Amino acid sequence: MGAKSANLWVLLGLGIAGIVLLTKKLKRVGEDFGAFVEKFRLLPPPQPAPPKAPHPLTALTFAVSDVFDVEGHVTGFGSLDWARTHEPATRTATVVSVLVEGGATCVGRTVVNEFAFGLSGENKHHGSPTNPAAQDRVPGGPCSGAAVVVAANLVDFSLGIDTVGGVRVPAAYCGILGFRSSHGAVSNVGILPISSSLDAVGWFAKDPDVLRRVGHVLLQIPFSAERNPRQMIIADDCFQLLKVPIDRVVQVVVKSTEKLYGRQVLRHENLGEFCRSKILSLKAFHNKKSNGDLKSSFLKDIAEIGQVLQREEFKQNHGDWIDEVKPALDSVISTQSSHLPEMADMEVENSILVRNELRSALSGLLKDDGILVIPTVADPPPKVGSKELHSEDFKGRASSLLSIASVSGCCQATLPLGYHDRCPVSVSFIARHGGDRFLLDTVRSMYATLIELAEISSKTKSSANTITREESAEQAKEKGNQAFKEKQWQKAIGFYTEAIKLNGTSATYYSNRAAVYLELGSFLQAEADCSKAINLDKKNVKAYLRRGTAREMLGYYKEAIEDFRYALVLEPTNKRASLSAERLGKLFQ
Repeated sequence: MGAKSANLWVLLGLGIAGIVLLTKKLKRVGEDFGAFVEKFRLLPPPQPAPPKAPHPLTALTFAVSDVFDVEGHVTGFGSLDWARTHEPATRTATVVSVLVEGGATCVGRTVVNEFAFGLSGENKHHGSPTNPAAQDRVPGGPCSGAAVVVAANLVDFSLGIDTVGGVRVPAAYCGILGFRSSHGAVSNVGILPISSSLDAVGWFAKDPDVLRRVGHVLLQIPFSAERNPRQMIIADDCFQLLKVPIDRVVQVVVKSTEKLYGRQVLRHENLGEFCRSKILSLKAFHNKKSNGDLKSSFLKDIAEIGQVLQREEFKQNHGDWIDEVKPALDSVISTQSSHLPEMADMEVENSILVRNELRSALSGLLKDDGILVIPTVADPPPKVGSKELHSEDFKGRASSLLSIASVSGCCQATLPLGYHDRCPVSVSFIARHGGDRFLLDTVRSMYATLIELAEISSKTKSSANTITREESAEQAKEKGNQAFKEKQWQKAIGFYTEAIKLNGTSATYYSNRAAVYLELGSFLQAEADCSKAINLDKKNVKAYLRRGTAREMLGYYKEAIEDFRYALVLEPTNKRASLSAERLGKLFQ
Protein backbone atom coordinates (compact mmCIF):
# COMPACT_ATOMS: atom_id res chain seq x y z
CA MET A 1 0.00 0.00 0.00
CA GLY A 2 2.87 2.34 0.89
CA ALA A 3 4.66 1.66 -2.42
CA LYS A 4 1.47 2.30 -4.40
CA SER A 5 0.92 5.51 -2.49
CA ALA A 6 4.47 6.64 -3.22
CA ASN A 7 4.07 5.87 -6.92
CA LEU A 8 0.82 7.79 -6.95
CA TRP A 9 2.53 10.83 -5.45
CA VAL A 10 5.33 10.57 -8.03
CA LEU A 11 2.82 10.43 -10.89
CA LEU A 12 0.89 13.31 -9.39
CA GLY A 13 4.08 15.32 -9.08
CA LEU A 14 5.04 14.61 -12.68
CA GLY A 15 1.56 15.58 -13.81
CA ILE A 16 1.70 18.85 -11.92
CA ALA A 17 5.16 19.57 -13.33
CA GLY A 18 3.85 18.93 -16.84
CA ILE A 19 0.93 21.27 -16.27
CA VAL A 20 3.27 23.97 -14.95
CA LEU A 21 5.53 23.66 -18.00
CA LEU A 22 2.56 23.73 -20.36
CA THR A 23 1.13 26.76 -18.57
CA LYS A 24 4.47 28.56 -18.87
CA LYS A 25 4.63 27.73 -22.56
CA LEU A 26 1.08 28.91 -23.19
CA LYS A 27 1.76 32.04 -21.15
CA ARG A 28 4.88 32.71 -23.24
CA VAL A 29 2.94 32.34 -26.50
CA GLY A 30 0.14 34.48 -25.13
CA GLU A 31 2.52 37.22 -24.04
CA ASP A 32 4.85 37.41 -27.01
CA PHE A 33 3.38 35.01 -29.63
CA GLY A 34 6.56 32.92 -29.34
CA ALA A 35 8.53 35.60 -31.17
CA PHE A 36 11.45 36.23 -28.77
CA VAL A 37 14.60 34.14 -28.48
CA GLU A 38 15.99 36.33 -25.72
CA LYS A 39 14.88 39.45 -23.86
CA PHE A 40 17.22 42.19 -22.62
CA ARG A 41 17.30 45.98 -22.55
CA LEU A 42 19.68 48.36 -24.29
CA LEU A 43 18.85 51.82 -22.96
CA PRO A 44 19.46 55.05 -24.89
CA PRO A 45 21.68 57.85 -23.55
CA PRO A 46 20.11 60.70 -21.55
CA GLN A 47 18.22 63.34 -23.51
CA PRO A 48 20.23 66.45 -24.43
CA ALA A 49 19.43 69.56 -22.42
CA PRO A 50 17.19 72.22 -24.08
CA PRO A 51 17.29 74.03 -26.40
CA LYS A 52 18.78 71.06 -28.21
CA ALA A 53 16.25 68.80 -29.93
CA PRO A 54 15.48 65.45 -28.28
CA HIS A 55 16.75 62.23 -29.81
CA PRO A 56 14.80 61.43 -33.01
CA LEU A 57 13.61 58.02 -31.79
CA THR A 58 12.81 58.96 -28.19
CA ALA A 59 10.28 56.68 -26.45
CA LEU A 60 10.31 54.07 -29.24
CA THR A 61 11.08 50.40 -28.54
CA PHE A 62 12.47 47.86 -30.95
CA ALA A 63 13.69 44.27 -31.28
CA VAL A 64 16.37 42.74 -33.49
CA SER A 65 16.43 39.50 -35.46
CA ASP A 66 18.79 36.75 -34.35
CA VAL A 67 21.45 37.77 -36.88
CA PHE A 68 22.42 41.11 -35.29
CA ASP A 69 25.29 41.13 -32.79
CA VAL A 70 24.67 42.53 -29.32
CA GLU A 71 27.70 42.83 -27.07
CA GLY A 72 27.80 40.10 -24.43
CA HIS A 73 25.14 37.96 -26.13
CA VAL A 74 25.54 35.02 -28.51
CA THR A 75 24.06 35.65 -31.96
CA GLY A 76 22.23 32.40 -32.63
CA PHE A 77 21.53 32.51 -36.39
CA GLY A 78 18.37 30.50 -35.66
CA SER A 79 20.51 27.42 -34.87
CA LEU A 80 21.39 25.79 -31.55
CA ASP A 81 24.49 24.28 -33.18
CA TRP A 82 25.63 27.74 -34.23
CA ALA A 83 24.98 29.21 -30.78
CA ARG A 84 26.82 26.30 -29.13
CA THR A 85 29.95 26.77 -31.23
CA HIS A 86 30.21 30.57 -31.07
CA GLU A 87 31.21 33.00 -28.34
CA PRO A 88 29.22 36.06 -27.22
CA ALA A 89 29.67 39.09 -29.45
CA THR A 90 32.38 41.53 -28.40
CA ARG A 91 30.59 44.51 -29.96
CA THR A 92 27.09 45.52 -30.96
CA ALA A 93 26.08 45.75 -34.62
CA THR A 94 26.47 49.27 -35.95
CA VAL A 95 22.81 49.67 -36.87
CA VAL A 96 21.66 48.60 -33.40
CA SER A 97 24.03 51.07 -31.74
CA VAL A 98 22.86 53.87 -34.06
CA LEU A 99 19.22 53.24 -33.16
CA VAL A 100 19.92 53.13 -29.42
CA GLU A 101 21.97 56.33 -29.64
CA GLY A 102 19.04 57.80 -31.56
CA GLY A 103 16.82 57.37 -28.50
CA ALA A 104 15.20 53.95 -29.03
CA THR A 105 15.27 51.11 -26.48
CA CYS A 106 16.14 47.61 -27.68
CA VAL A 107 14.15 44.98 -25.77
CA GLY A 108 15.39 41.68 -27.18
CA ARG A 109 16.25 39.30 -29.98
CA THR A 110 13.65 37.53 -32.18
CA VAL A 111 13.26 34.22 -34.01
CA VAL A 112 14.56 33.68 -37.53
CA ASN A 113 14.46 30.67 -39.81
CA GLU A 114 17.51 28.47 -39.29
CA PHE A 115 20.45 30.25 -40.98
CA ALA A 116 17.90 32.81 -42.27
CA PHE A 117 16.82 30.49 -45.09
CA GLY A 118 13.21 29.83 -46.08
CA LEU A 119 9.87 31.57 -46.44
CA SER A 120 7.83 30.04 -43.62
CA GLY A 121 9.25 31.72 -40.51
CA GLU A 122 9.24 28.37 -38.69
CA ASN A 123 12.15 27.24 -36.50
CA LYS A 124 12.54 23.71 -35.10
CA HIS A 125 14.86 24.90 -32.30
CA HIS A 126 12.97 27.87 -30.87
CA GLY A 127 9.46 27.10 -32.04
CA SER A 128 7.51 29.01 -34.65
CA PRO A 129 6.05 32.43 -33.85
CA THR A 130 2.28 32.79 -34.14
CA ASN A 131 1.04 35.15 -36.84
CA PRO A 132 -1.14 37.73 -35.02
CA ALA A 133 -2.93 38.64 -38.25
CA ALA A 134 -3.96 35.07 -39.10
CA GLN A 135 -3.12 32.60 -36.35
CA ASP A 136 -3.65 29.49 -38.48
CA ARG A 137 -1.15 30.82 -41.07
CA VAL A 138 2.65 30.94 -41.04
CA PRO A 139 4.18 34.33 -40.17
CA GLY A 140 6.64 34.27 -43.08
CA GLY A 141 10.38 34.27 -42.91
CA PRO A 142 13.21 34.37 -42.40
CA CYS A 143 12.66 37.29 -39.95
CA SER A 144 9.35 36.02 -38.63
CA GLY A 145 9.81 37.00 -34.99
CA ALA A 146 10.67 40.60 -35.86
CA ALA A 147 7.46 40.94 -37.88
CA VAL A 148 5.32 39.25 -35.22
CA VAL A 149 6.44 41.55 -32.38
CA VAL A 150 5.43 44.58 -34.46
CA ALA A 151 2.14 43.06 -35.63
CA ALA A 152 1.32 42.20 -31.99
CA ASN A 153 2.12 45.76 -30.83
CA LEU A 154 4.92 44.49 -28.56
CA VAL A 155 7.41 47.02 -30.01
CA ASP A 156 7.22 50.09 -32.23
CA PHE A 157 9.60 48.72 -34.86
CA SER A 158 12.07 45.91 -35.42
CA LEU A 159 15.14 45.03 -37.48
CA GLY A 160 15.63 42.21 -39.95
CA ILE A 161 17.89 41.11 -42.75
CA ASP A 162 16.45 40.78 -46.25
CA THR A 163 18.34 38.55 -48.65
CA VAL A 164 15.53 37.21 -50.84
CA GLY A 165 12.48 38.40 -48.94
CA GLY A 166 13.54 38.08 -45.30
CA VAL A 167 11.70 41.27 -44.34
CA ARG A 168 9.22 41.65 -47.18
CA VAL A 169 7.57 38.21 -46.84
CA PRO A 170 6.82 38.37 -43.09
CA ALA A 171 5.64 41.97 -43.47
CA ALA A 172 3.17 40.82 -46.13
CA TYR A 173 2.02 37.74 -44.18
CA CYS A 174 1.58 39.66 -40.90
CA GLY A 175 -0.15 42.67 -42.46
CA ILE A 176 2.40 45.37 -41.53
CA LEU A 177 4.86 47.72 -43.20
CA GLY A 178 8.25 46.37 -44.20
CA PHE A 179 11.22 48.15 -45.78
CA ARG A 180 14.23 46.67 -47.55
CA SER A 181 16.95 49.29 -47.94
CA SER A 182 19.11 49.67 -51.03
CA HIS A 183 21.98 47.20 -51.00
CA GLY A 184 24.91 48.77 -49.18
CA ALA A 185 22.95 51.82 -48.01
CA VAL A 186 23.00 50.71 -44.35
CA SER A 187 26.05 49.33 -42.55
CA ASN A 188 26.17 45.53 -42.23
CA VAL A 189 28.99 45.54 -39.64
CA GLY A 190 28.05 43.15 -36.86
CA ILE A 191 25.40 41.30 -38.88
CA LEU A 192 25.79 37.63 -39.78
CA PRO A 193 26.04 37.44 -43.59
CA ILE A 194 23.86 35.15 -45.69
CA SER A 195 24.70 36.36 -49.19
CA SER A 196 26.93 39.40 -49.25
CA SER A 197 25.77 40.76 -52.60
CA LEU A 198 22.06 40.33 -51.79
CA ASP A 199 21.82 41.08 -48.06
CA ALA A 200 20.19 44.38 -47.10
CA VAL A 201 19.11 45.70 -43.70
CA GLY A 202 15.36 46.02 -43.36
CA TRP A 203 12.88 47.11 -40.73
CA PHE A 204 9.22 46.67 -39.79
CA ALA A 205 6.64 49.10 -38.39
CA LYS A 206 2.90 49.66 -38.27
CA ASP A 207 3.12 53.44 -38.49
CA PRO A 208 4.52 54.88 -41.76
CA ASP A 209 5.92 57.84 -39.84
CA VAL A 210 7.89 55.49 -37.55
CA LEU A 211 9.09 53.55 -40.61
CA ARG A 212 10.35 56.82 -42.09
CA ARG A 213 11.95 58.09 -38.86
CA VAL A 214 13.89 54.85 -38.42
CA GLY A 215 14.99 55.08 -42.05
CA HIS A 216 16.26 58.61 -41.64
CA VAL A 217 18.39 57.54 -38.65
CA LEU A 218 19.78 54.40 -40.30
CA LEU A 219 20.36 55.93 -43.69
CA GLN A 220 21.74 59.17 -42.17
CA ILE A 221 19.71 61.16 -44.66
CA PRO A 222 20.19 64.93 -44.71
CA PHE A 223 17.12 67.12 -44.75
CA SER A 224 15.54 67.84 -48.13
CA ALA A 225 12.10 68.73 -49.44
CA GLU A 226 9.75 65.82 -50.12
CA ARG A 227 9.05 64.97 -53.76
CA ASN A 228 5.91 63.43 -55.19
CA PRO A 229 6.31 60.52 -57.63
CA ARG A 230 6.00 61.52 -61.28
CA GLN A 231 5.56 57.94 -62.40
CA MET A 232 3.68 55.04 -60.80
CA ILE A 233 4.58 52.11 -63.05
CA ILE A 234 2.41 49.02 -62.64
CA ALA A 235 4.21 45.84 -63.71
CA ASP A 236 1.34 43.99 -65.40
CA ASP A 237 3.25 40.74 -65.94
CA CYS A 238 4.14 40.55 -62.25
CA PHE A 239 0.50 40.86 -61.26
CA GLN A 240 -0.32 37.90 -63.49
CA LEU A 241 1.33 35.72 -60.83
CA LEU A 242 -1.02 36.98 -58.11
CA LYS A 243 -3.32 34.37 -56.52
CA VAL A 244 -5.79 36.89 -55.08
CA PRO A 245 -8.05 39.05 -57.32
CA ILE A 246 -5.77 41.46 -59.22
CA ASP A 247 -8.21 44.35 -59.01
CA ARG A 248 -8.28 43.94 -55.22
CA VAL A 249 -4.68 45.26 -55.28
CA VAL A 250 -4.18 47.16 -58.52
CA GLN A 251 -7.36 49.23 -58.34
CA VAL A 252 -6.52 50.39 -54.83
CA VAL A 253 -3.15 51.66 -56.05
CA VAL A 254 -4.64 53.20 -59.20
CA LYS A 255 -7.39 55.06 -57.34
CA SER A 256 -5.00 56.23 -54.63
CA THR A 257 -2.56 57.54 -57.23
CA GLU A 258 -5.30 59.33 -59.15
CA LYS A 259 -6.61 60.92 -55.96
CA LEU A 260 -3.21 62.13 -54.75
CA TYR A 261 -1.19 62.83 -57.89
CA GLY A 262 -3.50 62.66 -60.90
CA ARG A 263 -4.13 60.06 -63.60
CA GLN A 264 -1.23 61.23 -65.77
CA VAL A 265 1.25 59.73 -63.27
CA LEU A 266 0.05 56.17 -63.93
CA ARG A 267 1.73 53.91 -66.44
CA HIS A 268 1.60 50.19 -67.22
CA GLU A 269 4.66 48.18 -68.21
CA ASN A 270 5.58 44.59 -69.02
CA LEU A 271 8.65 44.46 -66.81
CA GLY A 272 9.97 41.25 -68.35
CA GLU A 273 9.94 42.60 -71.90
CA PHE A 274 11.47 45.90 -70.81
CA CYS A 275 14.33 44.32 -68.87
CA ARG A 276 15.04 41.58 -71.39
CA SER A 277 15.63 44.27 -74.02
CA LYS A 278 18.04 46.11 -71.70
CA ILE A 279 19.99 43.24 -70.11
CA LEU A 280 22.25 41.75 -72.75
CA SER A 281 24.06 39.37 -70.40
CA LEU A 282 20.72 37.77 -69.48
CA LYS A 283 20.67 36.05 -72.86
CA ALA A 284 23.86 34.13 -72.12
CA PHE A 285 22.59 33.08 -68.69
CA HIS A 286 19.22 32.15 -70.17
CA ASN A 287 20.72 29.95 -72.88
CA LYS A 288 23.06 28.23 -70.44
CA LYS A 289 20.46 27.52 -67.75
CA SER A 290 17.43 26.84 -69.94
CA ASN A 291 19.06 24.91 -72.79
CA GLY A 292 17.58 27.36 -75.26
CA ASP A 293 14.00 27.07 -73.94
CA LEU A 294 12.73 30.49 -74.94
CA LYS A 295 9.52 30.02 -72.93
CA SER A 296 11.38 30.67 -69.70
CA SER A 297 10.32 34.04 -68.30
CA PHE A 298 12.45 36.97 -67.28
CA LEU A 299 11.18 36.70 -63.69
CA LYS A 300 12.12 33.03 -63.51
CA ASP A 301 15.62 33.77 -64.81
CA ILE A 302 16.16 36.58 -62.29
CA ALA A 303 15.00 34.27 -59.50
CA GLU A 304 17.49 31.62 -60.57
CA ILE A 305 20.29 34.20 -60.63
CA GLY A 306 19.37 35.15 -57.08
CA GLN A 307 19.61 31.50 -56.05
CA VAL A 308 23.01 31.13 -57.73
CA LEU A 309 24.40 34.13 -55.84
CA GLN A 310 22.80 33.21 -52.52
CA ARG A 311 24.03 29.62 -52.51
CA GLU A 312 27.55 30.44 -53.67
CA GLU A 313 28.02 33.29 -51.22
CA PHE A 314 26.50 31.37 -48.30
CA LYS A 315 28.99 28.60 -49.00
CA GLN A 316 31.85 31.09 -49.07
CA ASN A 317 30.75 32.58 -45.74
CA HIS A 318 29.81 29.45 -43.79
CA GLY A 319 30.80 26.36 -45.77
CA ASP A 320 33.87 25.62 -43.63
CA TRP A 321 31.83 25.76 -40.41
CA ILE A 322 29.16 23.43 -41.86
CA ASP A 323 31.84 20.94 -42.96
CA GLU A 324 33.47 21.02 -39.54
CA VAL A 325 30.42 20.98 -37.25
CA LYS A 326 28.06 19.01 -39.49
CA PRO A 327 24.93 20.51 -37.91
CA ALA A 328 21.60 18.65 -38.06
CA LEU A 329 19.94 20.84 -40.67
CA ASP A 330 16.24 21.18 -41.34
CA SER A 331 15.31 19.24 -44.48
CA VAL A 332 13.91 22.38 -46.10
CA ILE A 333 17.31 24.09 -46.13
CA SER A 334 19.74 21.18 -46.12
CA THR A 335 19.93 21.15 -49.91
CA GLN A 336 20.57 24.90 -49.96
CA SER A 337 23.16 25.24 -47.22
CA SER A 338 24.89 21.87 -46.94
CA HIS A 339 27.06 20.04 -49.46
CA LEU A 340 26.64 22.87 -51.92
CA PRO A 341 27.90 22.01 -55.40
CA GLU A 342 30.78 23.92 -56.86
CA MET A 343 29.63 26.52 -59.34
CA ALA A 344 31.59 27.45 -62.39
CA ASP A 345 33.33 30.82 -62.16
CA MET A 346 31.74 31.78 -65.47
CA GLU A 347 28.24 31.13 -64.07
CA VAL A 348 28.85 33.33 -61.03
CA GLU A 349 30.51 36.06 -63.10
CA ASN A 350 27.60 36.11 -65.54
CA SER A 351 25.13 36.34 -62.63
CA ILE A 352 27.01 39.39 -61.36
CA LEU A 353 26.86 40.95 -64.83
CA VAL A 354 23.09 40.40 -64.96
CA ARG A 355 22.75 41.91 -61.49
CA ASN A 356 24.62 45.07 -62.52
CA GLU A 357 22.68 45.44 -65.78
CA LEU A 358 19.36 44.90 -63.99
CA ARG A 359 20.18 47.68 -61.54
CA SER A 360 21.06 49.97 -64.43
CA ALA A 361 17.87 49.04 -66.32
CA LEU A 362 15.63 49.76 -63.34
CA SER A 363 17.43 53.03 -62.66
CA GLY A 364 16.74 54.04 -66.26
CA LEU A 365 13.09 53.01 -65.96
CA LEU A 366 12.40 54.67 -62.61
CA LYS A 367 14.86 57.57 -62.66
CA ASP A 368 14.74 59.76 -59.54
CA ASP A 369 10.98 60.06 -59.21
CA GLY A 370 9.46 56.76 -60.35
CA ILE A 371 7.87 53.93 -58.35
CA LEU A 372 7.53 50.37 -59.66
CA VAL A 373 4.39 48.65 -58.32
CA ILE A 374 4.44 44.85 -57.95
CA PRO A 375 2.85 42.25 -55.65
CA THR A 376 5.00 41.49 -52.61
CA VAL A 377 4.19 37.79 -52.84
CA ALA A 378 1.92 35.89 -55.22
CA ASP A 379 0.12 33.70 -52.70
CA PRO A 380 -1.67 34.34 -49.41
CA PRO A 381 0.20 33.03 -46.34
CA PRO A 382 -0.01 29.21 -46.28
CA LYS A 383 -1.59 27.42 -43.36
CA VAL A 384 0.72 26.14 -40.61
CA GLY A 385 1.93 22.67 -41.58
CA SER A 386 0.72 23.03 -45.17
CA LYS A 387 2.48 21.06 -47.91
CA GLU A 388 2.24 24.19 -50.02
CA LEU A 389 5.33 25.56 -48.27
CA HIS A 390 7.42 22.81 -49.91
CA SER A 391 5.85 23.21 -53.35
CA GLU A 392 8.28 24.25 -56.06
CA ASP A 393 5.52 26.24 -57.76
CA PHE A 394 4.83 28.19 -54.57
CA LYS A 395 8.52 28.91 -53.96
CA GLY A 396 9.03 29.77 -57.63
CA ARG A 397 6.25 32.36 -57.68
CA ALA A 398 7.55 33.95 -54.49
CA SER A 399 11.21 34.11 -55.54
CA SER A 400 10.28 35.47 -58.98
CA LEU A 401 8.81 38.58 -57.37
CA LEU A 402 11.24 38.91 -54.46
CA SER A 403 14.35 38.60 -56.63
CA ILE A 404 13.67 41.81 -58.56
CA ALA A 405 14.85 44.03 -55.69
CA SER A 406 17.23 41.44 -54.24
CA VAL A 407 19.24 40.99 -57.44
CA SER A 408 19.09 44.64 -58.54
CA GLY A 409 19.85 45.96 -55.04
CA CYS A 410 16.94 48.42 -55.24
CA CYS A 411 14.96 49.48 -52.19
CA GLN A 412 11.45 48.10 -51.71
CA ALA A 413 8.59 48.79 -49.32
CA THR A 414 5.77 46.38 -48.44
CA LEU A 415 2.43 48.02 -47.68
CA PRO A 416 -0.60 46.22 -46.20
CA LEU A 417 -3.94 46.51 -48.02
CA GLY A 418 -6.31 44.88 -45.56
CA TYR A 419 -7.57 41.31 -45.94
CA HIS A 420 -8.93 38.93 -48.56
CA ASP A 421 -10.55 35.69 -47.37
CA ARG A 422 -9.27 36.49 -43.85
CA CYS A 423 -5.64 36.65 -45.01
CA PRO A 424 -3.50 39.81 -45.19
CA VAL A 425 -3.06 41.38 -48.63
CA SER A 426 -0.15 43.64 -49.57
CA VAL A 427 1.48 45.52 -52.41
CA SER A 428 5.09 46.57 -52.91
CA PHE A 429 6.70 49.78 -54.14
CA ILE A 430 10.23 49.71 -55.57
CA ALA A 431 12.45 52.76 -56.12
CA ARG A 432 15.83 52.88 -57.83
CA HIS A 433 18.97 51.92 -55.95
CA GLY A 434 19.72 54.81 -53.61
CA GLY A 435 16.14 56.16 -53.74
CA ASP A 436 15.41 55.15 -50.14
CA ARG A 437 14.35 58.57 -48.87
CA PHE A 438 12.06 59.15 -51.83
CA LEU A 439 10.45 55.74 -51.28
CA LEU A 440 9.95 56.31 -47.54
CA ASP A 441 8.37 59.69 -48.26
CA THR A 442 6.05 58.16 -50.86
CA VAL A 443 4.97 55.42 -48.46
CA ARG A 444 4.12 57.97 -45.79
CA SER A 445 2.23 60.26 -48.18
CA MET A 446 0.18 57.45 -49.76
CA TYR A 447 -0.41 55.15 -46.80
CA ALA A 448 -3.60 56.66 -45.34
CA THR A 449 -5.28 56.87 -48.75
CA LEU A 450 -4.27 53.30 -49.64
CA ILE A 451 -5.74 51.98 -46.38
CA GLU A 452 -8.94 53.99 -46.82
CA LEU A 453 -9.52 52.80 -50.39
CA ALA A 454 -8.51 49.21 -49.51
CA GLU A 455 -11.27 49.14 -46.88
CA ILE A 456 -13.80 50.48 -49.40
CA SER A 457 -12.67 47.90 -51.97
CA SER A 458 -12.99 45.11 -49.43
CA LYS A 459 -16.56 46.12 -48.55
CA THR A 460 -17.46 46.47 -52.22
CA LYS A 461 -16.08 43.01 -52.91
CA SER A 462 -18.11 41.58 -50.06
CA SER A 463 -21.27 43.05 -51.59
CA ALA A 464 -20.28 41.70 -54.99
CA ASN A 465 -19.74 38.25 -53.49
CA THR A 466 -23.23 38.39 -51.96
CA ILE A 467 -24.75 39.24 -55.33
CA THR A 468 -22.80 36.42 -56.93
CA ARG A 469 -24.10 33.93 -54.37
CA GLU A 470 -27.67 35.13 -54.98
CA GLU A 471 -27.22 34.76 -58.72
CA SER A 472 -25.79 31.27 -58.25
CA ALA A 473 -28.73 30.38 -56.02
CA GLU A 474 -31.17 31.52 -58.70
CA GLN A 475 -29.37 29.39 -61.27
CA ALA A 476 -29.64 26.37 -58.96
CA LYS A 477 -33.37 27.06 -58.47
CA GLU A 478 -33.96 27.19 -62.24
CA LYS A 479 -32.18 23.84 -62.62
CA GLY A 480 -34.42 22.48 -59.88
CA ASN A 481 -37.51 23.75 -61.70
CA GLN A 482 -36.41 22.01 -64.88
CA ALA A 483 -35.75 18.76 -63.03
CA PHE A 484 -39.22 19.06 -61.42
CA LYS A 485 -40.86 19.37 -64.84
CA GLU A 486 -38.97 16.27 -65.95
CA LYS A 487 -40.12 14.46 -62.77
CA GLN A 488 -36.49 13.89 -61.70
CA TRP A 489 -37.43 14.30 -58.06
CA GLN A 490 -34.10 13.59 -56.32
CA LYS A 491 -32.23 15.77 -58.78
CA ALA A 492 -34.71 18.59 -58.14
CA ILE A 493 -34.25 18.25 -54.36
CA GLY A 494 -30.49 18.47 -54.86
CA PHE A 495 -30.71 21.71 -56.84
CA TYR A 496 -33.18 23.34 -54.43
CA THR A 497 -30.97 22.32 -51.50
CA GLU A 498 -27.96 23.91 -53.24
CA ALA A 499 -29.97 27.11 -53.73
CA ILE A 500 -30.88 27.16 -50.03
CA LYS A 501 -27.23 26.74 -49.04
CA LEU A 502 -26.27 29.69 -51.24
CA ASN A 503 -29.14 31.88 -50.07
CA GLY A 504 -31.13 30.64 -47.09
CA THR A 505 -33.33 33.74 -46.96
CA SER A 506 -35.50 32.90 -49.98
CA ALA A 507 -38.98 31.48 -49.14
CA THR A 508 -39.36 30.31 -52.76
CA TYR A 509 -36.52 27.77 -52.50
CA TYR A 510 -38.05 26.11 -49.42
CA SER A 511 -41.54 26.15 -50.94
CA ASN A 512 -40.28 24.60 -54.20
CA ARG A 513 -38.45 21.85 -52.35
CA ALA A 514 -41.64 21.16 -50.38
CA ALA A 515 -43.47 20.58 -53.70
CA VAL A 516 -40.98 17.82 -54.52
CA TYR A 517 -41.37 16.25 -51.07
CA LEU A 518 -45.16 16.15 -51.66
CA GLU A 519 -44.60 14.27 -54.90
CA LEU A 520 -42.44 11.75 -53.03
CA GLY A 521 -44.91 11.40 -50.16
CA SER A 522 -42.42 12.92 -47.68
CA PHE A 523 -45.11 14.95 -45.93
CA LEU A 524 -43.21 15.79 -42.74
CA GLN A 525 -40.32 17.26 -44.74
CA ALA A 526 -42.82 19.14 -46.93
CA GLU A 527 -44.54 20.62 -43.86
CA ALA A 528 -41.22 21.68 -42.34
CA ASP A 529 -40.04 23.39 -45.55
CA CYS A 530 -43.36 25.21 -45.94
CA SER A 531 -43.24 26.42 -42.33
CA LYS A 532 -39.73 27.79 -43.00
CA ALA A 533 -40.97 29.50 -46.16
CA ILE A 534 -43.89 31.08 -44.31
CA ASN A 535 -41.56 32.36 -41.58
CA LEU A 536 -39.54 34.07 -44.28
CA ASP A 537 -42.54 35.33 -46.27
CA LYS A 538 -45.96 35.57 -44.58
CA LYS A 539 -47.65 36.17 -47.97
CA ASN A 540 -46.32 33.10 -49.79
CA VAL A 541 -49.61 31.57 -51.00
CA LYS A 542 -47.99 28.46 -52.46
CA ALA A 543 -46.34 27.66 -49.13
CA TYR A 544 -49.74 27.79 -47.34
CA LEU A 545 -51.32 25.57 -50.01
CA ARG A 546 -48.51 23.02 -49.90
CA ARG A 547 -48.41 22.96 -46.10
CA GLY A 548 -52.18 22.51 -46.05
CA THR A 549 -51.84 19.52 -48.41
CA ALA A 550 -49.05 18.02 -46.29
CA ARG A 551 -51.04 18.46 -43.08
CA GLU A 552 -54.13 16.93 -44.68
CA MET A 553 -52.12 13.86 -45.67
CA LEU A 554 -50.70 13.65 -42.14
CA GLY A 555 -54.21 13.84 -40.65
CA TYR A 556 -53.87 17.35 -39.22
CA TYR A 557 -57.21 18.40 -40.73
CA LYS A 558 -57.95 21.40 -38.54
CA GLU A 559 -54.51 22.92 -39.24
CA ALA A 560 -54.90 22.11 -42.94
CA ILE A 561 -58.21 23.99 -43.13
CA GLU A 562 -56.55 27.01 -41.49
CA ASP A 563 -53.78 27.00 -44.11
CA PHE A 564 -56.24 26.81 -47.04
CA ARG A 565 -58.44 29.53 -45.58
CA TYR A 566 -55.41 31.83 -44.99
CA ALA A 567 -54.36 31.26 -48.61
CA LEU A 568 -57.86 32.45 -49.62
CA VAL A 569 -57.42 35.60 -47.54
CA LEU A 570 -54.21 36.36 -49.41
CA GLU A 571 -55.64 35.34 -52.81
CA PRO A 572 -59.49 35.23 -52.77
CA THR A 573 -59.75 33.92 -56.35
CA ASN A 574 -57.48 30.91 -55.77
CA LYS A 575 -59.68 27.94 -56.81
CA ARG A 576 -57.43 25.31 -55.27
CA ALA A 577 -57.56 26.94 -51.85
CA SER A 578 -61.30 27.44 -52.14
CA LEU A 579 -62.08 23.84 -53.15
CA SER A 580 -59.75 22.35 -50.52
CA ALA A 581 -61.14 24.49 -47.72
CA GLU A 582 -64.72 23.71 -48.79
CA ARG A 583 -64.06 19.97 -49.07
CA LEU A 584 -62.41 19.68 -45.65
CA GLY A 585 -65.01 21.98 -44.12
CA LYS A 586 -67.86 19.67 -45.19
CA LEU A 587 -66.09 16.66 -43.67
CA PHE A 588 -65.98 18.33 -40.26
CA GLN A 589 -69.36 20.04 -40.16
